[in-house]
Amino acid sequence: MSNVFKRTHMCGVLNSGNIHENVVLNGWIQKRRNLGGLIFCDLRDKTGIVQVVFDDKIPQDIFEKADSLRSEYVVGIKGMVKERQSKNPEISTGDIEVFANDLVIYSEADTPPIYIKDDDNVDENLRLKYRYLDLRKVKMQKNLTFRHNITKLARDYFDSQGFTEIETPILNKPTPEGARDYLVPSRVNPGKFYALPQSPQLFKQLLMVGGSDRYMQIARCFRDEDLRADRQPEFTQIDLEMSFVDVDDVIEIQEGFLKKLMKEIMHVDIQTPFLRLPYDEAMERYGSDKPDTRFGFELKKLNEVVAGTEFKVFADALEKKGDVRGININGGSEHFSRKDLDKLTDASKHYGAKGLVWMRIGDGEINSSVNKFFTQEQLSEIAAVFDAKPGDLILIAADKPKIVFDTLGFLRREIAGRLGLLNDKQFNFLWVVDFPLFEYDDETDSYSAMHHPFTCPKPEDVPMLDSQPGKVKALAYDIVLNGVELGGGSIRIHDKKLQSKMFEVLGLSKEVCETKFGFLLEAFKYGTPPHGGLAYGLDRLVMLLSGEHSIREVMAFPKNQAAQCMVSDAPTGVPEDQLEELSINIRE
Repeated sequence: MSNVFKRTHMCGVLNSGNIHENVVLNGWIQKRRNLGGLIFCDLRDKTGIVQVVFDDKIPQDIFEKADSLRSEYVVGIKGMVKERQSKNPEISTGDIEVFANDLVIYSEADTPPIYIKDDDNVDENLRLKYRYLDLRKVKMQKNLTFRHNITKLARDYFDSQGFTEIETPILNKPTPEGARDYLVPSRVNPGKFYALPQSPQLFKQLLMVGGSDRYMQIARCFRDEDLRADRQPEFTQIDLEMSFVDVDDVIEIQEGFLKKLMKEIMHVDIQTPFLRLPYDEAMERYGSDKPDTRFGFELKKLNEVVAGTEFKVFADALEKKGDVRGININGGSEHFSRKDLDKLTDASKHYGAKGLVWMRIGDGEINSSVNKFFTQEQLSEIAAVFDAKPGDLILIAADKPKIVFDTLGFLRREIAGRLGLLNDKQFNFLWVVDFPLFEYDDETDSYSAMHHPFTCPKPEDVPMLDSQPGKVKALAYDIVLNGVELGGGSIRIHDKKLQSKMFEVLGLSKEVCETKFGFLLEAFKYGTPPHGGLAYGLDRLVMLLSGEHSIREVMAFPKNQAAQCMVSDAPTGVPEDQLEELSINIRE
């Protein structure tokens, strides 16, 4: 006969409306306190914590069993909900407590190596090593439930819009998607390898060829790349593709999804349609293709104002067809000391900047790091570009356009954070559109696809593919929230000739194209609808909306910075006979 108490309620949902009810609870003991005739226990499950009281009026054996409880024992409790005498406003169940009359201990527990509480400040690698304990924290359970709610809403919404959830293969052919593939050796085909998908891109396009019309998938993806707070070697996308659509159709569907998501999950009404910001304008104004528009500090170009200067840093940048640009921190002069400015300058070097020029606007005088190179009149001309006022702080970078944009884009958001201007309750959604189709690499003197080689150029720009590929714009779009790219997509090339031309501009030979993409080009022979789609980074979306700063906080079992699973110790070596079976030799 089972000794499991059949639960009637979760711990965290009990409230004053349950007073005088008999309840059955299951969970973990958070802590125990013996006050003589009374034993208090905090009982925890994934919904929260409730206080349980054992008094000496219950049978002696139950009271003694309660006295044996320790942290992380797994128990079942029967009892009555009563009003709590000393209420605890810090928890949702703080108005009540459960007076227990029966107890079962399902399992005892050793003292855990980490505290099971949200604010433990334990080393992250220790948290990841004992992730199964870390997951018991109320915060982690809330994050996983929050993630579940988002994926459920996504499935329901896209189902209502005619999408069919279809699984695409995990064991794929290696494809060039911008990052390294994870390779899987084939035992039955010695010397050959599968690749884990960086995205379902080619197969979802084949689904459009196959007549699926509208596809979605909560898709697991893999990229062998360096890690940071919003990257993992395995991650999840809300992946979508639609037939017979243009840019407006895709955007309209996505804005409906995001409006529903924000209303039902975040309880926030957002206005649609969202702002659409051309890529060139986003870079010119914000120095970023994922701009945060919750604050100002917009970039201003100074090339004309400083033309002819003898200041070597500016002169060299202009001579090399670079840029001189700056941002004005309104009222920022008093907030940043010289030491602060030196630290910002050092941080800027991570983005390629060799240094920064600063200007403090005073009453009638401007103090700057370049006073000996410029007259007050010349500095006033620069300040006028920013409409600067006394108390403002201007920061200027001069270098290649990309370095200047990256540097100032970083600075404006870094400074806004320090000044408390990043309002977590403000949700500024926008689309960045009209991306360049190609990126030019100075070192290799060649073009690469800014998104991927299946992105369709704007029809009016197709004639420039041969003569001026760098000026061709793409039918591509990224959805951005508060400076974070939530997802991106494009209208795809559905014409076989145009796809071949795209490969040609990228310098891919017919042999290479046939080897890598032959199956896609073959499919295009048999009637391909115009199609396009988008993929959201689910982990990043959950992280941003839950207010976390790392996607590891919203994933059950993430890898560490070295791409290791601390729980299972993966990756590991394998026995020699297994390598031999796979026809693999390990080179020392």
